[in-house]
Amino acid sequence: MTTPNKTPPGADPKQLERTGTVREIGSQAVWSLSSCKPGFGVDQLRDDNLETYWQSDGSQPHLVNIQFRRKTTVKTLCIYADYKSDESYTPSKISVRVGNNFHNLQEIRQLELVEPSGWIHVPLTDPHKKPIRTFMIQIAVLANHQNGRDTHMRQIKVYTPVEESSIGKFPRCTTIDFMMYRSIR
Repeated sequence: MTTPNKTPPGADPKQLERTGTVREIGSQAVWSLSSCKPGFGVDQLRDDNLETYWQSDGSQPHLVNIQFRRKTTVKTLCIYADYKSDESYTPSKISVRVGNNFHNLQEIRQLELVEPSGWIHVPLTDPHKKPIRTFMIQIAVLANHQNGRDTHMRQIKVYTPVEESSIGKFPRCTTIDFMMYRSIR
């Protein structure tokens, strides 16, 4: 059992993107849920709005499945949870599993959350501290605070490391003005 990566409370994962070392790849995946209430599904989980959320509708464990079309390098998973707003709907025990498909998932992290408020940064690394390569990530909510039945998750972000340029080494572009022009569109 591990605790989430120690980051400042509520640290926004967009700050990670601004460093130029990672980029969000959730839009490249196919997302599915074990269950959801109407109007509280994947669209709300991925809409960049901390006021909306996914709400499960069934028995535990509640699952979020993230499947990529090709084997993908993943460095960090960021989950937004808010105990003050969601109380008994807030996850208290989460399992993160990876694999090629539903039949060979292996747990790589299990987290115990105590009244979380903000972004939870979960490093997805192998025993050598290298980012993992996988076709699928599954987040399983095993328990909620106050023995709640259904769960709320407000946002999930998936990050991959940015590869160094093979053309040559260039300084990192960290200001918004530079980042607008760092790639060909």
